[in-house]
Amino acid sequence: METKDLKNVGNFQYGIEKIFDEAADFLPINGTDFVELYVGNAKQAAHYYKTAFGFQSLAYSGLETGQKEFCSYVVVQDKIRLVLTSPYNADSEIAHHIRRHGDGVKVIALWVEDATKAYEETIKRGAEAIAEPQVFQDEYGQVIKASIKTYGDTIHTFVERKNYTGVFMPGFMPWESEYNPPSKGLKYIDHMVGNVELGQMNKWAEFYAKVMGFANLVTFDDKDISTQYTALMSKVMTNGNGRIKFPINEPAQGLKKSQIEEYLDFYGGPGCQHIAVATDDIVFTVSEMRKAGVEFLHVPGTYYDTVGNRVGQIAEDMATLKKLGIMVDRDEEGYLLQIFTKPVEDRPTMFFEIIQRKGAKSFGKGNFQALFESIEAEQAKRGTL
Repeated sequence: METKDLKNVGNFQYGIEKIFDEAADFLPINGTDFVELYVGNAKQAAHYYKTAFGFQSLAYSGLETGQKEFCSYVVVQDKIRLVLTSPYNADSEIAHHIRRHGDGVKVIALWVEDATKAYEETIKRGAEAIAEPQVFQDEYGQVIKASIKTYGDTIHTFVERKNYTGVFMPGFMPWESEYNPPSKGLKYIDHMVGNVELGQMNKWAEFYAKVMGFANLVTFDDKDISTQYTALMSKVMTNGNGRIKFPINEPAQGLKKSQIEEYLDFYGGPGCQHIAVATDDIVFTVSEMRKAGVEFLHVPGTYYDTVGNRVGQIAEDMATLKKLGIMVDRDEEGYLLQIFTKPVEDRPTMFFEIIQRKGAKSFGKGNFQALFESIEAEQAKRGTL
């Protein structure tokens, strides 16, 4: 299957349906099952995501459950599940991953009906195996998992849980906590972005096309995503039903070091750059996150002098968006609102995007210039531009 670019399809939904016809035959994906981050201190990281992002306690695995190698805290908000994992053993693979990369995404788990078939079909098409299908059982039923390699040290795990009724999966117990702050309105993962080295974007786009049946929804080149100093290129890969979207970024030639190069340097190679999480009320979500101490990129005030002319009438108050630093963009299907956090760890690597879609299916191309200038301003403060 060749990589297909649907950026010129007039009707986006028609394009998605065409992708589905091609992709669903061998790898239907129901959605993102969970995202696992390897972190230096899982207990403290869980508290941060609860306090700052509005997640709630869900499940725990560690010494108390018989797990002697690592502990994992699972936090949940609507359809989003984050698994935060730290090692007990300083010589373990998890500890090595943290030493090299810092806190970051290790596993992007995909919810499928048949994990064994998903694994076999992707291996047959050239995927590198990480873990063969394995059945995990307890009194609540069984979960089947299998994993394949993707860019850098990141892996995809296929999760089949149709015969399981427990809190998360075997090996975990409910995490009872008196501290569960209210939700901040996050609903689901909209997309997850991977950064790869110069010259590797097409390789990984082809991986998702040939191995996983994805299609190229849209391509951005260095004319689309650039400033006076830096640039990048990106291909957005999507599965058949459009529930999984993986933009793949690589650096482009520029006068100074781009955000992608900075990420690769500090992360120690390719990895997940950011997780975009959706909300139905971005003003509420961002207001609450700011109160909880989440830091967002600063958008130049001049951005709002002309954005109204570009996007037309919207339901939100522009003065409120300016105060909160929320950007707006429009495509032929509608408009979207988006904002980006600063990195959520000391290394300038992974961050989050908060996005609200009001019909728009695109990725905020009209905001790229302001976004990149904001990122470059942060790079200049760090001395890495």
